[in-house]
Amino acid sequence: MLATQLGMLLDGDVAGLAPALDVADGLDEVLAHGLSRLGEPERAALTALAAAVGTSPLAVPVGEAVAKLAAGTVADAYLAALAGARAALFGAAHDALLARFDAALGRRRDEWVGAGADAAGLPLAAARSWLTELAVTGWRGVDEDLVAASASVVAALLAEPRTRRLAVLLDGFGAELRACAPIATMELLPLRRWGDLWSRAVLLAQDAWPGPVEPTPVSGRLLPLGVDVHEHATAVQLQVHGVLESADGVRLVRTSLVVAKVDTIVGPAVWTLFDAPVLLGALAEHRALELTDMPSLPGGDLHWCEEAARPGEPADPFTTARLTLPTATAAAPSPLDRHPARIAEPVLVEDYQVVDGAAVLGEHRLRFDLDRLPGCGPLTPALVAGSTGCIGLLRWDAGEWLLQPLAVRATVKRRPAQTGTGDWALGPTDAKVAKAEAKNDAVSVLRERAGRLLRS
Repeated sequence: MLATQLGMLLDGDVAGLAPALDVADGLDEVLAHGLSRLGEPERAALTALAAAVGTSPLAVPVGEAVAKLAAGTVADAYLAALAGARAALFGAAHDALLARFDAALGRRRDEWVGAGADAAGLPLAAARSWLTELAVTGWRGVDEDLVAASASVVAALLAEPRTRRLAVLLDGFGAELRACAPIATMELLPLRRWGDLWSRAVLLAQDAWPGPVEPTPVSGRLLPLGVDVHEHATAVQLQVHGVLESADGVRLVRTSLVVAKVDTIVGPAVWTLFDAPVLLGALAEHRALELTDMPSLPGGDLHWCEEAARPGEPADPFTTARLTLPTATAAAPSPLDRHPARIAEPVLVEDYQVVDGAAVLGEHRLRFDLDRLPGCGPLTPALVAGSTGCIGLLRWDAGEWLLQPLAVRATVKRRPAQTGTGDWALGPTDAKVAKAEAKNDAVSVLRERAGRLLRS
């Protein structure tokens, strides 16, 4: 990314972005208040929502829903209309931001063509009922009984493979509400986050929502750029971003692996939970991967199969980012993923100076998102502060563009060095860290204890 490109990205407001988010925030305030106690501010927020989508295909259903809700009539269909309108607003915001990004960097992007099978006949009515009760009660009125009622809903959804995605969403949403109890006494509520979770769940709980799309096999050479690690107390996800060279051209792709864990497994030990030696080896050794008939989804996601990959030649991520990334075509996100928070575009930023946690190119500043640095790799805020080159994910968060580092080039002990989040995928390369890990091998201890229990 050049200074001129960064200038094009940052200069000026994105037209219509702030008003769209203001309208969505109004609906989130209504959801916090509850649909059963609509006052004038809440009615005005709903009216603004209807006006915002007044020239779209959602105009009729949202207008009807707002009128009925204002009159005190609540039905699943009306809430689906509200959720659809909210998703449309964030989708429009997402598209406007991504259009600004594509124009600044000259990135080509496909049109969305994916469409799944009809999901009719799934046991979704109970989920809609619980979500309706949540909206009627409002976040501030949620109590333990209402949260507990989600348990039977989640259990029923987990029994059907096609609804497990919704089951996991509702399970996490319920756990978050339970952890925040008593919500009525909370000073600040995560209104946008809970609004996102609620509206996504409502849309997934519709009978007409398309089911999962069928993957198609792809073959070619995958050049990893870096790995984004999402770690929580009970789960960890690796999301590897890279460029795929195939007969269909050069494309941006990503692949994800998720495992469950316990909260005592932290730091470099989390890599040992993944049974993917080919992928982890490519990350640690900076190698390309030769893929043969790897399942691929329309949104640019590879459904990772170790059997469909083999190690390739050494491939420097910075060389890939400099020479191949600019020629790659990005996939269009799926409709449900069109949200500003889902933007994560791989970029290469070079020849900058770091000032107060931001990369400065010319007259422009791009702040680093250091909170997303994982604890399982060698990449630290100090290395980022001393870097002059960075492969990262460009995100949009809290009203500004941020750069999440995946790898940096910096001077370490007077020598140029490259450090990435996946460098320890096969184990720490730092002798002190490796020794400490060997002393506190939580994974081996837990596996040994589990083995004893199974044998007893």
